[in-house]
Amino acid sequence: MDSKTIIEMLKFGEHINLECKKAESKLPNSVWETYSSFANTDGGTILFGVEEHIRETDFEKRFTFVSIKNPDQRLKDFWNTINSEKVSSNILVDADIGFCDIKGETIMWIHVPQADYRSKPVFINGNPMKGTFKRNHEGDYHCTEDEIKAMLRDASDSGNDGGLLNGYTMNDIDLNSLRSYRIEFEHRNPDHIWNGESDQTFLKNMGGYAIDRATGKGWLTSAGLLMFGKGLAVRERFDNIRMDYIDESNLLPGSRWSDRLTYDGMWENNLYNFVRQVTPKLVSGIKRPFRLEGMTRVDDTPVHKAIREAVINMIIHSDYLITGVLKIIKGDKGFLFSNPGNLKLPVSSIYEGGHSVARNPRIQQMFRMIGLGDNIGSGFPTILKAWGEEQWRKPDLSQNEDLHQVELKLWMISLMPSECTEYLQKLFGIKYDHLDNNSQIILGTAYLENGVSNVRMQSVLELHSTEISHILSELVNPKMLIADKKGRWTKYYLNQEYKIEPEQYQISDFVKIERKFKNETDKIIFEYIKVNGFITVHQVLEITKITTKQGANVALGRLINAGIIKKVRQGKHFIYQLK
Repeated sequence: MDSKTIIEMLKFGEHINLECKKAESKLPNSVWETYSSFANTDGGTILFGVEEHIRETDFEKRFTFVSIKNPDQRLKDFWNTINSEKVSSNILVDADIGFCDIKGETIMWIHVPQADYRSKPVFINGNPMKGTFKRNHEGDYHCTEDEIKAMLRDASDSGNDGGLLNGYTMNDIDLNSLRSYRIEFEHRNPDHIWNGESDQTFLKNMGGYAIDRATGKGWLTSAGLLMFGKGLAVRERFDNIRMDYIDESNLLPGSRWSDRLTYDGMWENNLYNFVRQVTPKLVSGIKRPFRLEGMTRVDDTPVHKAIREAVINMIIHSDYLITGVLKIIKGDKGFLFSNPGNLKLPVSSIYEGGHSVARNPRIQQMFRMIGLGDNIGSGFPTILKAWGEEQWRKPDLSQNEDLHQVELKLWMISLMPSECTEYLQKLFGIKYDHLDNNSQIILGTAYLENGVSNVRMQSVLELHSTEISHILSELVNPKMLIADKKGRWTKYYLNQEYKIEPEQYQISDFVKIERKFKNETDKIIFEYIKVNGFITVHQVLEITKITTKQGANVALGRLINAGIIKKVRQGKHFIYQLK
């Protein structure tokens, strides 16, 4: 990491992933809390020798650089401490720590990656219950006991759904749900040896029923009860979890929804029933092109498959041991899937594909055996591929660390639909057309998704967070975006009150102007002035095929006579600007 990178990070970086510490003479104790919080959240960078003055907005005044003393000793102290009992786990390598010179001062930097889920929680002082930290918009904070227990559960690859539920027997299974499932199972696997087994043996083979070796008694597992349990038994054991489907598409005036599925006593609210009732509702209205394979009609599409993947992903990655809602919302512009729990893998790894760490592997296997849920690691890429083929906006996967909630938004609208571009051109005038493609996409996202964040735009544009912050800053300065700062994190919204400067032209004005052009040379000159603000005779010779000053003056004269540009004296020379 060099000085330029650090300056850019300080100037434009999201401070939820950045911590500055003066640390002039020794390592501050608080560095270990920050190390723990970065490792347990999304990672981040710690800078020693940088003092931040929070209330200052000007960059030159906000940060003071102070050389750290005895840098070699400081580095040795850091490695000695992180490899001692002070910290539960060292997840750093030599390349994660270094020094650089900024304005003549020696700065030390430490890049802390997000810890692997198997290593969490990363804690200090030998006590996970008192020494585990995470990061939020305000800074480092002590994790609650529930958060620590959730990380400890997630550290096991055996999953959360295999635990025996003492006292819950086959009498708590909804036989209609299980028999419906077995019909599907036999249809998909006609020669499977399990088809001839009893319900109890079948469920045992599926991981939904198990024997307690200590007592010899058999009980349902969490997977068995959640998948096929009677509604009353499910609510009794998992009273912290609700299931909710809301259709907000095609609403009539005064209506809050056009359809809803929640517990109303009319159905046994287990996961199998929820998925089987919700899935047809979600894909209803999506076009099914006519296609034959041999003599059989196939009306499934990649979009239908992607929506099913989204439903199953929500189910198998939920944390059913914390309070939350399995929620699906169908809207006119797409879908929202929400589930309790945090992501076990970094968002970037999930977008890359090839990774799958289900929180509930037995439930995952149950759905896979009836054709629901893709191969390991390919579920989310299936969604990305289907949405990409339709040229819709990239799916938005995010998590709320405070609410312990994961959301997946599937937008069924294009990256920059025409109505979006037209709205932004009307709001910002010709200034919008002068923006680069990435800036336009950010403004379009803010319009279509009612706001943007740095994290969201990283997935859309596939740029580093610092690059995104730089672009966002360039849009905030002219007040095209309004920054809503929440502690160390910021969300950005369109400035609906933006005032177009009087000298800015509207798109319709340029359409009228272009009709006055006599030839392509006039258009080239005009476009140059639009972008750069003015042009000189010398620049006309550079950008056109005109070879003489007389020819350049003739071309400029045509535009002056057409009322498009004007001649302005600037010192001893003349420039030409839009009139």
